[in-house]
Amino acid sequence: MHHWAIMTKANSNVFDHLDLFERIGKQATTRDYNNHEAIFTQGEQADAMFYVQNGHVKLTVKSTGGKKAVIAILKHGDFFGESCLAEHSLRTSTASAIQSSTVSRVRRATIIRTIQRQPTFAKLFISYLLFRVARFQDEFVDQIFSSSEKRLARILLMLAGFGQQTNPEPVLLKVSQETLAEMVGTTRSRVSFFMNRFRKRGFIDYNGSLRVHKSLRNFLLQT
Repeated sequence: MHHWAIMTKANSNVFDHLDLFERIGKQATTRDYNNHEAIFTQGEQADAMFYVQNGHVKLTVKSTGGKKAVIAILKHGDFFGESCLAEHSLRTSTASAIQSSTVSRVRRATIIRTIQRQPTFAKLFISYLLFRVARFQDEFVDQIFSSSEKRLARILLMLAGFGQQTNPEPVLLKVSQETLAEMVGTTRSRVSFFMNRFRKRGFIDYNGSLRVHKSLRNFLLQT
């Protein structure tokens, strides 16, 4: 299995997730997850919501026939597992780290109590859910209408944190060709083919590690 070490950048948040988390953060428990380690599994009882402190998390779904698909890639500042707010709900996806990640867990009862007692938090939380719905809609549209090569470019730029800070601090992310293929929804051989094309055009370079250049954004603008 081939892995690349991607030099990524520290992320800032488009939505003010930090303000939302600070209202419940003191009641959260935090732990580190290794690459590929599951945070929760599809079909489990949903009893808590989570917050990505550092790293990246992927959400995958598995059909009864055994097929898997990545439905979301989450970064620093993202909440997930909000389906727990529905009473007696089950996890509809599996969440797992795609690098060494730090994730905070907040019990369902804590979220419910805070929503009931703090109207400001309730408004923030509703705004966040609307933000997430819009973001997921954009990602599904991209899956339907964009080529695999363009989806790979967007994923690499997202992982690299471009467009979120002017001079962000680099961090190291290890991701396999298989994982990139899952994110894009294509095969590993196609990912390898696209990566070679990006390298020849100067959008990326790798020699044991992978560095994504801002110029990769030009590919999206030109196509």
